[in-house]
Amino acid sequence: MNFDDTPQEAAFRAEAKAWIGANAPKQYEDELRQSSLGRVRLEGADILQVAKAWQKKKAEAGWACLHWPREYGGRGASPIERVIWQQEEGPFGKLSGVFIIGHGMCGPTMMAFAAEHHKRKYLPPLASGEKVWCQLFSEPAGGSDVAGLRTRAEKSGDDWIINGQKIWTTGAHYSDYGILLTRTDPNVPKHKGLTMFFLDMKSPGVEVRPIHQANGQSEFNEVYFTDVTIPDSQRLGNVNDGWNVSLTTLMNERMSIGAGVATGFPEIFEFCSGLMLDDGPAIEDRAVRSKLANWAVKASGLKYTSFRAISALSKGERPGPENSIGKLVAGSMIQDVATYALDLQGAAGVLSGPEAELAGKFQAMLLRAPGTRVEGGTDEIMRNIVAERVLGLPGDIRVDKDVPFNQIPTRGRA
Repeated sequence: MNFDDTPQEAAFRAEAKAWIGANAPKQYEDELRQSSLGRVRLEGADILQVAKAWQKKKAEAGWACLHWPREYGGRGASPIERVIWQQEEGPFGKLSGVFIIGHGMCGPTMMAFAAEHHKRKYLPPLASGEKVWCQLFSEPAGGSDVAGLRTRAEKSGDDWIINGQKIWTTGAHYSDYGILLTRTDPNVPKHKGLTMFFLDMKSPGVEVRPIHQANGQSEFNEVYFTDVTIPDSQRLGNVNDGWNVSLTTLMNERMSIGAGVATGFPEIFEFCSGLMLDDGPAIEDRAVRSKLANWAVKASGLKYTSFRAISALSKGERPGPENSIGKLVAGSMIQDVATYALDLQGAAGVLSGPEAELAGKFQAMLLRAPGTRVEGGTDEIMRNIVAERVLGLPGDIRVDKDVPFNQIPTRGRA
């Protein structure tokens, strides 16, 4: 495969590079370069407001959500041009983290299933960063079994009444809208009685409670629904066909997470290159070099697997199960990298804050890594997907597959 730019791609790259150079918020560049998974923050500035300002500026110049159609706030660019933009945007791309769910998951689902007038109303403000969206799937009783959800949607005239609870909802505390998966028929097997909606997060009856994390942040939330009214016009897809709708969201989610998750390799390589051990430079130690070589191979594999996904998108194909590989490998890799870096740092690794060695970068990575291995599907779920849908191995035994949802035992043994 030839990865050199075509003349058209080279011209696009030059245009993008020039615009970014003239318009990026360079006062935050150093902080963004030094930030890592688990800690992207700015001293003396609200990162949400900085991110919104940068996204708005991009949108006004035609650089927001490049691959989206123009009528929905995008540029109609190719998947390759999107990659070129991401390469040139560099550290400023970290400001897009607050929009990853809306741009990477909610937007594609709306494009596939929303009414045309809703697409034209809701997608441009999403693309420009004016409105932030979240994804309301996971529940306390369901774990990684999305189809095991219990949030109810009951028909009432032209509306639906929602009651239930979601958990681990990233960004719900600052989101304006969300896509919501509910159960509308408990008398059929669990995958067949689901329906998807989108809703205003400021609707009466919606309560958001941030979850305090081990790393001191509160990215995730519990969301409670008490007699929340949603018009039927905000239904995505057919009644009881929500599982098929959710597959679009889930496949895009795993592509967004798998392609966007940091591996920690550049950070650990840079750290080891300047670290002195008792017997000499760390980069000359055989054990250290062996670790770095292993992670270099994984990082390279992730890069080219991502390119395969991009090639599929360029052909108009829906993101496939191969994207689960990226999330599975990257999630465990960054946890291993952070753990090893803390071992090399010794007692200094337990310190955090601006005065700590490397400002506690690897500690922040380690504390955030478990969340990466859970969000978008646990490692076990990802392995099942890769085994069954990529490698073609026999499916896992699912004893509740054809059992009506209301007959599935919820405690003890059946």
